[in-house]
Amino acid sequence: MIAMKKQLFDEWPDQYDRWFETPVGSLIKKCEEDLITELLAPFSGEHILDAGCGTGVFTLKILAAGSSVVGVDLSLPMLHKAHVKFGSSRFNPAAADILRLPFKEQTFDKVVSTTALEFIEDGAGAARELFRVAKAGGVVLVATLNGLSPWAERRREEGKKRQTIFSKAIFRSPEEMRALAPFPSIVKTAVHFPRDTTPEQAIQLEQKGREKGLQTGAFIAVRWHKP
Repeated sequence: MIAMKKQLFDEWPDQYDRWFETPVGSLIKKCEEDLITELLAPFSGEHILDAGCGTGVFTLKILAAGSSVVGVDLSLPMLHKAHVKFGSSRFNPAAADILRLPFKEQTFDKVVSTTALEFIEDGAGAARELFRVAKAGGVVLVATLNGLSPWAERRREEGKKRQTIFSKAIFRSPEEMRALAPFPSIVKTAVHFPRDTTPEQAIQLEQKGREKGLQTGAFIAVRWHKP
């Protein structure tokens, strides 16, 4: 299973980045970035693990805050692209599996994993590893695709008709995400608009969804503090 996922993402770095440059992709990226930045609240001098960093799409804002980042991913092509993008002494790539992180306990001030958990069947095992390497009192933030969203249902249907990157994805609900760790959590979602919405409508729907605290956005983020 791990080899299959690695092969899938080895072939996808350019396509992945290009999608976030499309009109809908760039809008989604901003919504997701804003939520991650809000909940992670990175600041200068922090040592942060980005687990499943891919090409670094969501790493840039963390680096911009002045934090140093270790970016972990199974895919060497993904990591190479991230390293080329940043070329920074504050970004250090490492090829590794989230289920077996090559770091000592309590290494990082904060740990974030964005859109990686949907490709990991053992979600609880991944959460244990993320908590293991986080310092006591630190933040663990996991963001994934929301099983309660209409986006998830569309992706499930597409995956049944043809092979897509989401054909074997696991779409978890807010409650399933909360249950990954036995600590109090904050859960928020983003991307409260359908794919075919105009940018103006999308911005309005996103604002309303966030104001109402809806749990049905396509992107779900859960923040815990490690005791």
